[in-house]
Amino acid sequence: MYKLDYSKAVEAVWDSLPDEARAELERALVVICQAPWTHTEPRGDDHYDVERTSALKHTALALLVIDEPPIRRVYLLNIDYLG
Repeated sequence: MYKLDYSKAVEAVWDSLPDEARAELERALVVICQAPWTHTEPRGDDHYDVERTSALKHTALALLVIDEPPIRRVYLLNIDYLG
């Protein structure tokens, strides 16, 4: 399991999402934190690019996967509401 991190700015966007979008995002992040390489797409051509994306029904996410010890992390860089 990866630890989820995000900035105050990302938290503000998350909190401002409509209920349906926020619920979808929360479900997706649980799955992403369990296996980020499986449940996200690379931003570039390299399948193991640490900069990742995920497109949901209501939002698009930009993420950074950090696999270095001691704590593996998924850093949520940006949430775009597709509204």
